[in-house]
Amino acid sequence: MQRDWFRLTRTAWKLALPLIGIAILLKLAGIPQRLDLWLYDTLALSTSLAPSSSLELVAIDEKSLRELGRWPWPRSRHAQLIDRLRDAGARVVVFDVLFTEPGTEDPTMARAMREQGSVILPVHLYPASADAPLSEQLPTPTLTRAAAALGHVHVELDEDGIARGLYLYSGLGRASWPAISLAAAQLADHAQGVSLRDDQQVSPYVNVRSQYAYIPLAGRVGSIPTTSYSDVLAGRVSMERFAGKTVFIGATAPGFGDVLPTPLSGLASPMSGVEFHANAYSALVQDKLMLVIPAYQQFLLAAAVIVFISLALPQLKPSHTLWVCLMTSALLLLAVTLLFRHASTWVPVSQALLVPLIAYPLWSTRRLTLLNTFLNRQLDILSRDPGLGLKDIHQQQPIRIVEELRLLLQAEGWWLSQDDLIMAQHGLSRRDRPKSLESGLWTHRGDQSWIRFARGNRSFELGLMLPASLGREASRRYLQRLRLDSPGYFQGRERNYPGENIGDRIERVQGAIESLTDMREFIARGFERMPDGVIVTDAMATIQFVNGHIEEWFGEPRPSLIGMSLPGLLNAHDPRDAAPWQETISDTLTLGQTRTVDLQVKGMDLLIHLAPFSMSDADQHGIIANISNISELREQQRQHREAIDFISHDVRSPLVSQLALIAQLKRRPESIGPEQLEHLGNLARRSYQLAEEFVQLARAEQLTETRFYDCEFLAVVENARDSVSEQAQSKGIYLALHGADDIWLRGNAELLERAVINLLTNAVQYSPAGSTVTIQVFRAGHQVCLTISDEGMGIAAHELPHLFDRYRRQKSTELSGNRGAGLGLSFVKVVVDKHKGEISVHSREGEGSSFTLRLPVADPLATITPSESSLN
Repeated sequence: MQRDWFRLTRTAWKLALPLIGIAILLKLAGIPQRLDLWLYDTLALSTSLAPSSSLELVAIDEKSLRELGRWPWPRSRHAQLIDRLRDAGARVVVFDVLFTEPGTEDPTMARAMREQGSVILPVHLYPASADAPLSEQLPTPTLTRAAAALGHVHVELDEDGIARGLYLYSGLGRASWPAISLAAAQLADHAQGVSLRDDQQVSPYVNVRSQYAYIPLAGRVGSIPTTSYSDVLAGRVSMERFAGKTVFIGATAPGFGDVLPTPLSGLASPMSGVEFHANAYSALVQDKLMLVIPAYQQFLLAAAVIVFISLALPQLKPSHTLWVCLMTSALLLLAVTLLFRHASTWVPVSQALLVPLIAYPLWSTRRLTLLNTFLNRQLDILSRDPGLGLKDIHQQQPIRIVEELRLLLQAEGWWLSQDDLIMAQHGLSRRDRPKSLESGLWTHRGDQSWIRFARGNRSFELGLMLPASLGREASRRYLQRLRLDSPGYFQGRERNYPGENIGDRIERVQGAIESLTDMREFIARGFERMPDGVIVTDAMATIQFVNGHIEEWFGEPRPSLIGMSLPGLLNAHDPRDAAPWQETISDTLTLGQTRTVDLQVKGMDLLIHLAPFSMSDADQHGIIANISNISELREQQRQHREAIDFISHDVRSPLVSQLALIAQLKRRPESIGPEQLEHLGNLARRSYQLAEEFVQLARAEQLTETRFYDCEFLAVVENARDSVSEQAQSKGIYLALHGADDIWLRGNAELLERAVINLLTNAVQYSPAGSTVTIQVFRAGHQVCLTISDEGMGIAAHELPHLFDRYRRQKSTELSGNRGAGLGLSFVKVVVDKHKGEISVHSREGEGSSFTLRLPVADPLATITPSESSLN
């Protein structure tokens, strides 16, 4: 146990040290910092904070500048605004406007500030001149004494130039000035949880900042309720909205005042400084200020992830490594998201997040290196088991050998013992065992066959009672070919000499490579590319190899098929009472004869050819089963029979009627008249129509893409309409064609026109006189569509599923007296399928029918015209 722990610790250090080195390099490159900022922005975009109900913003906007004049404004105007807000009942008034220069109207504004009682003014830290040291720029002394509080207005920009937060306290030498938003919250008694840190005082020329916090914004620019400065002075708004509120006053006009790009706006629509501070106030009063965990906690988190990954990956399976790394990163992201949304805490997690993503390729590389070294040292194992060859009989368990042999040879009795321990027995006893058995050789006596074989240091005796049949001798010859002994058992101790060990390894590696190469050639170029399914078994009829067709046809995954008994597989899918599969396969192995048998699997007609084979060394043999799918051939035979029935009945019937009518007219020439000639012509036309439909269907079934070319579909439809126009005019039916755009597709225009003619002919034939057949041609996406609608009798719902079956006619059609062979719609369906299209039918009895064809256009990326889009 201690040794395993030492080995695990040593392996973990080999992974941890590169991880630490890469993490340091990434930190120096700034990649985790940029990734943290992106992750924060993503969470901020998905989680916005509603503005506080106690907040209002008075904006010095473009409208105010137009109405009140250019800046700066007299401070009496600000005093007037403070008086109006005081009269409205505003609780706190915050100015984000610098008043550093003294003015004659300072006493007026100071009076208004004292009367209001809770006015906050900003403090700004910047040098008075270009070469002067940093100084605190306060409002004029008069205004400073009148202010209820002062607060700094500095906002920090991150490395990417985006404003996400600010320091709650800042000042020269000591962080003594609160942020203006914090000062407002404290004055409104909403910031009890934020206190000033007792930071050590430094040089009075150094800006000391304390307690950085991220600000969750209420949304993009304008999310906080805002009123124009001039509207408040002019009384154009209801002053009740300011009662009990904290009112921020600042510049929002473009080019006037400070602007800050935020995660929600970026550089395209930056936020004014006063609105950013108002957002900070809103987060403070709602206790939603986003606090950041200290740097040492971020370091501990990354270290913990490195320790976990370094200890976990060496103990995992290769298939689990990726999932553990991904799940670790996912859990870190989930924890960060939950803390962000529910605990108002931001955890910069990228440093820890990158650790498992880097660890996976590192550990995979190391694992591949170790695997390569291991394989180089274990070539003797490869030579002994190439992996793709047939499994030797001596590698199977003795009890499994007995089970397979008794099923394969239909033994009436069997015996298996290890020394004096009986492992399997039926129909044979100790008295039946021969007194002397030579190891590895079968002894045949009467109807019994016995053998002694060794497995390592164990010795087994196996006996079989073969049935009395003509195949008993063939079964004995089959058993004689089986090698049940472990190879080299009696010479095994001589092969341990160091001098021969190297040579033996070289021979086994060479044999493994030759066997592997032969089997790869055999499988890759033969089995997998064959159009038929292939099954290869060993001498016990146990499946060792299948190709993809077998997996598909039998619905079994390849791993479950390997090692399965071939008779068991066939019995499970096509059980038989007469001539069972065990007998067929046994004859193939024992008699060495090829057998061909029909097979039914999941409604498919298959033909299985069973052929015995033996390897070049004649020590391994088995069965190659070639399975052909003849379902299409069977379907063609069925169609052939239907065609013969069609010709013998539907085509032959009018011909017989013609011959009978001609014979009658020969006997009585004087009876020849217009009615007889018309009847004879109708019979001839019917024969021609049936033959034409049959020939057209045969042509459609033989259609391939080699006979496709570019054709304009609207022209095809127009030609079909012209072909049916005479028939329509005879019934007074109007053919209304809608469609004016040229839509090109690749297909066979002749057969497409014939298909459209069939649909139009049916529509005219089953429509009442004086009605309208509507033809619409339009484009829908990447398809050209044709809809043919009539006002006929409609189709019954139970007949719709069989509408396109060949030689099938509707009962309503037969009752109406319309004659046909039931091939017209079958022809249409075949043509549409050959063009990789679709056809659908919508019909109700008494309301007419509507057939819709959808065919792919020649150029799916072609621009759709406005008329086409309107039709869609």
